[in-house]
Amino acid sequence: EVQLVESGGGLVQAGGSLRLSCAASGFTSDDYAIGWFRQAPGKEREGVSVIGSSDGSTFYANSVKGRFTISSNNAIHTVYLQMNSLAPEDTAVYYCAAALELSLFDLWDRYEYDYWGQGTQVTVSS
Repeated sequence: EVQLVESGGGLVQAGGSLRLSCAASGFTSDDYAIGWFRQAPGKEREGVSVIGSSDGSTFYANSVKGRFTISSNNAIHTVYLQMNSLAPEDTAVYYCAAALELSLFDLWDRYEYDYWGQGTQVTVSS
């Protein structure tokens, strides 16, 4: 059974940092991409960052570019999202998701992702 488990969320002041983790298990191969999405109350779920499995290519939404960094430790099947210079508008539930097949055109399409974690709350106070 495939599982994605997020951790690392919490409450932080504006300007602070958090590192989220997404631990993956149950995959029969390492050939999948991991994306981080977030959903604030009353808003649509939006893509934040993606890391590809084959070459480790990384992609960022404009809203987080330069502040967030996605990385992976393939040995322990974990993907990280380092979030710096956090702002109140970053407050949301953050989800990691896995896509077995993903094109560059579909990076931010949540419906292209096959598996989802349960989410972790990130709250940034002003």
